[in-house]
Amino acid sequence: MFLPILFIFSLLPFSHSAVQDFCVGDLALPDNPAGYPCKKPAKVTVNDFVFSALGVAGNTSNLIKAAVTPAFVAQFPGLNGLGLSLARLDLAVDGVVPMHTHPGASEVLFVLEGTICAGFISSANAVYFKQLSKGDIMIFPQGLLHFQINSGKGVAIAIVSFSSPNPGLQITDFALFGNNLPTELVVKTTFLDEAQVKKLKGVLGGTG
Repeated sequence: MFLPILFIFSLLPFSHSAVQDFCVGDLALPDNPAGYPCKKPAKVTVNDFVFSALGVAGNTSNLIKAAVTPAFVAQFPGLNGLGLSLARLDLAVDGVVPMHTHPGASEVLFVLEGTICAGFISSANAVYFKQLSKGDIMIFPQGLLHFQINSGKGVAIAIVSFSSPNPGLQITDFALFGNNLPTELVVKTTFLDEAQVKKLKGVLGGTG
C-alpha cells in the first residue's frame, strides 16, 4: 500500500534545501542555470547571511533620476538557491524606472517613503496602474512590462522583493535605442521616424 506512494514521492523534484540547510554561492566559480556551486561549509560565515547596503541611499544623479541597489546572489551569496532576492529603489523628484521586465522573477514592491505611480501591462495589453503611498505593496507578475514613477513632491524610496536570486532585467528603451541595432530596423519595427530614433540613440548611447 505504501510502496506506490513512496515511489511517487521519489519522482518529485526537490531543491537542495530538502537535503541541506543552505548553499551559499561560491562566487569564485562560474554560475549555471541552477545558480552558483556551494561554498564549502567550513568557509561559510555569518557574513554570508547578512547584507547592509540597502540601508544606504543610491545615487540618483543620472538620466532617469533613479537608483536601484541590488541584493541579488552576486552581491549576497547567502541567497543562492533560496528562490528570492531584494533591492532598494531610490527615486528623486521626477525620477522614473522606465518600462522594463524581469524575465526570471515576479516582483513585490513595498513603498517606504513618498508616492510612486506604478503599473504593469499584461500579455493581453490590459493596463494596471495605481498611485502608491507609504506602506502600500504592489505585485508585478514575472516577465510583464512594468514601470515606477515618483509622482510626489519629494524623494520616494521602496524595497523590492523578487522570486529569484537572479531576476534578470531588460529595460525596453535601452533594448531599442541603447545598442547597435540599425536605425532603419528600429524605424520599421517601432513606427517612429528616423530623426526620433537617432535622437533617442544619442540620448541612450546607441549606435547604428
